[in-house]
Amino acid sequence: MNVPEGAAPVEPVPASAAGVFGDAWPQVEQFAAMLVAEGELRGLIGPRELPRLWTRHLLNSSPVAPFVDAGVRFADIGSGAGFPGVVVAIMRPDLDVHLIEPMERRTTWLEDVARELSLSNVSVVRARAEELHGTASYDAVSARAVAALKKLVPWAAPLIAPGGRLVALKGERAALEVTEAEKVLRKHKLTDTSVHEVLVPGTDEPTRVVTAQRVR
Repeated sequence: MNVPEGAAPVEPVPASAAGVFGDAWPQVEQFAAMLVAEGELRGLIGPRELPRLWTRHLLNSSPVAPFVDAGVRFADIGSGAGFPGVVVAIMRPDLDVHLIEPMERRTTWLEDVARELSLSNVSVVRARAEELHGTASYDAVSARAVAALKKLVPWAAPLIAPGGRLVALKGERAALEVTEAEKVLRKHKLTDTSVHEVLVPGTDEPTRVVTAQRVR
């Protein structure tokens, strides 16, 4: 990968990465190359992120994909640089993926990525999640590093169709966030909340995925 002059060194690609992404590997590599070349320059990732690009961002995003049913409408709230939305779109070409992001420079980036990677299953939506309440509906909604669960749920739940699923990437406090969000989860008709710890090959610690079902 061509690293911009003065940028931090890029984390070596873990040997297991190609196996994690399977058929999606060539596009994931291309996405990574775009992030290395332009991510910091365009204000999408911080200067300390290149040394952990694979473990902290790309591989960390991959566990979302198995929790989404086949062929559904999928939305990623606050997509930013494309985590996990772009990674999911690459891994799951069967999905109708909507990347929701309010900042123009980020939506421009996401559109550039979708075009460069020929992701025909991707639509980029410039909006805040709450601006879409009552007008948009998805079978699965994801978010990563957007807000604590008790704050995220009121934004995300109205976008989830009855019978649909929240799939949120969370950190070490995942279980505590679920406990703190119990009332708001019930209020927004989200049930069967679970914290899944997924150890992705090539990473040092589990990735935590919080799932919850919207009552039909």
